[in-house]
Amino acid sequence: MTSGSQALRALRDALRSAGIEGADFDARLLLEHVTGLSALDLVRDPNRILTTEQAVALDAVQARRLRGEPVHRILGYRDFHGLRFNLSPDTLEPRPDTEILVDAVAPWLRTRIETTGACRLLDLGTGSGAIAVSLLKEVVELRAVGTDLSAGALEAANGNAHINGVADRFETVRSDWFADVTGCFDAIVSNPPYIAHGEIDGLSRDVRDHDPMRALDGGEDGLDAYRAIAEGAGSFLSATGIIGLEIGWDQKSSVSTIFEEAGHALIDARKDYGGNDRVLIFRA
Repeated sequence: MTSGSQALRALRDALRSAGIEGADFDARLLLEHVTGLSALDLVRDPNRILTTEQAVALDAVQARRLRGEPVHRILGYRDFHGLRFNLSPDTLEPRPDTEILVDAVAPWLRTRIETTGACRLLDLGTGSGAIAVSLLKEVVELRAVGTDLSAGALEAANGNAHINGVADRFETVRSDWFADVTGCFDAIVSNPPYIAHGEIDGLSRDVRDHDPMRALDGGEDGLDAYRAIAEGAGSFLSATGIIGLEIGWDQKSSVSTIFEEAGHALIDARKDYGGNDRVLIFRA
């Protein structure tokens, strides 16, 4: 028979031996996911015995993690901006650096509502809906449309809007960028694919093998999506609207040039938690 504390040590050691970064954190998450035992539970009762079913399930999730499946894919969800988002094979796993985009855009949306009484947001390539849903939660008068080429991603986004209580202000459209979008928006946001095609093989296997390729591959130079957004945004953006984008760490200059040549002026730039360029805000 195996206790919770013994199981945690064994799982941690197996992940460490495999060279998995963050092995201790992953082990705690997986143990709690399978058994419901929190870190505090293990302190209070380190000798609590796992059931046979729990031990079997723990072996199964350990095997998945050792094969390179990301821990949040195994859990089936990831927390983002204080909210929980369910994942699917069709969605990019939302990551903390994308919260910078939410934080950069939210104050502008509030000001827009204070000034005009309403605000519409377009989230291009919404995936799990993390950006749009987080902004809807932050700005209660906001209404948003999320687009994606993947029907599975749109299903996930709608589900996440429901579980986070904003579904009444969120709608989805299946569209290749602006192709099937209608109407005018006060803000357009996107975390588009921005990895250059030749760099895909060099990504960590957690990302390369488990995030949807359409959400990663930005074409030959990683800039295809930015060109499409810059070219199309003017037809859907209000006269004083903004465009908020996540970018790759080395893309500030090239993305700025693309948007400036399309008539959009850079008004704000933000760095991520690692000090890298990560978010650009443009105005028509």
